[in-house]
Amino acid sequence: MPDTSSGFDDPFPDLYGKLPDPHRRGNAGDSTPRSRREARAAQRGRNDAPAARDDGTGETLGGEDTAAHGPARTAGRAPEDGPVPVAAREREFVGASSAARPAGGGRPAAAATLDDLFSGDESTRDLGAPPPRPSRKRRRTAGWIALAIVLALVGGVAAGGLWVWNTYEDGIRSFMGWEEPNDYEPGLAHGETTITIASGDTGGPVSQKLFDAGVTKTPEALYDYMIDNSVAFTFQPGVYRLQLQMNAAAVLEKLADPASRMENTAQLREGLTAEQSLTTLSEQLEMPLEELQAAAADPSAYGVPSDSLEGWLFPATYTFDPAATPSDVIARLVSRTVESLDQAGVPEADRQRVLTVASIVEREGRPDDFAKVSRVIQNRLDQGMKLQMDSTAQYGYGELHAGSASTSDEAQFDDNPWNTYVIDGLPAGPIANPGDAAIEAAMHPADGPWLFFVTVNLDTGETVFTSTADEHEAARQQWISWCKDNPGKGC
Repeated sequence: MPDTSSGFDDPFPDLYGKLPDPHRRGNAGDSTPRSRREARAAQRGRNDAPAARDDGTGETLGGEDTAAHGPARTAGRAPEDGPVPVAAREREFVGASSAARPAGGGRPAAAATLDDLFSGDESTRDLGAPPPRPSRKRRRTAGWIALAIVLALVGGVAAGGLWVWNTYEDGIRSFMGWEEPNDYEPGLAHGETTITIASGDTGGPVSQKLFDAGVTKTPEALYDYMIDNSVAFTFQPGVYRLQLQMNAAAVLEKLADPASRMENTAQLREGLTAEQSLTTLSEQLEMPLEELQAAAADPSAYGVPSDSLEGWLFPATYTFDPAATPSDVIARLVSRTVESLDQAGVPEADRQRVLTVASIVEREGRPDDFAKVSRVIQNRLDQGMKLQMDSTAQYGYGELHAGSASTSDEAQFDDNPWNTYVIDGLPAGPIANPGDAAIEAAMHPADGPWLFFVTVNLDTGETVFTSTADEHEAARQQWISWCKDNPGKGC
């Protein structure tokens, strides 16, 4: 701002009066061009004039006195006694930075300041020149970056919402009142399946069996229905023919109908011992247990090379002729075992050994892990290690069905021919009835270096397979921690 000011209250008229007028022609003696055309003409005149020389006397030769043509220019700077012509300023602008001038020869970017305006170095036209347009490539790059940020934010929110839903779905549904019904609607029943009700079964176990068979929607459907409606029901042992996707009310109606009970039908599940199998057959076939035990006393009568039918009473669902005898029943079950062994390609001389391995696999693992468990058994046998299987120690001590996955100290150190914590190699014989999948796994173990395994979650059956003692100990600690957090769940 200028130092002097007028007496007016508003300083802007005074300032405006001090601005140079770019359209006003110069006064007498003022040779400063007032337009670009004049600046170019003046420049051509100077270029055409002969260059001045100094002859050593202080006078110039070959040119006119510069005093007649206005003040002289110096490179890049205005003389003290007058402004630089517009054309000169343009040449300086071009020489200083060609990048500051827009492509195509347009007007330079507005780089002038208010001080330049007041000093007369720039005009209002220069000060108001439009800035150059931003680069199109730069605009595109910025757009892609913004889009990537938006997508990352949206993806993060979606992933977070999915995690919250998967983790707290039950709580969210309960809070919002969105709970799904735990029972099927009427009219969805289709197909056919069977369930076996054992002697002494109550609402809880039967409710679980119905869910496992695909009859009800949830494991608690039947039990909750009975509690909510105060239903008292006595479950009769037997095999019942039901449909898939039935509601609880329809299930109870079917179980109460004698026509739903399959006559002379028995169902044995995998992993039962011979003693448990005979008891189940007695209940479901209404056949005296003593007669069945007597029929099973001589395994050689059925071609079994052993002193026991353990492992030879194949788990399946059977329907017998009403006139079938206990011996007929036993022969039918043993024949089905031989059929499974033949299908797996087991040589006749290896039947007892394969059934022994398969029975351990059946008791120790879940179907998805059968082949890995079989590999652990084979690897330990190959390296001369004791098998140390809890199921064999529990069987030999008589606590296989005590309801605990852990072996008691008494069972672990009891000296009997089935306890693989004490003996070397395989136990004296099978410890349960294996199914088709376990027999197949015994014949075809998975490939792997595992020497240990431990089930770390009884709810899901998750099992960790390891190759070193340290890894196994870490998995065992995981199992111990789960047991502490889940008391009363079979540890």
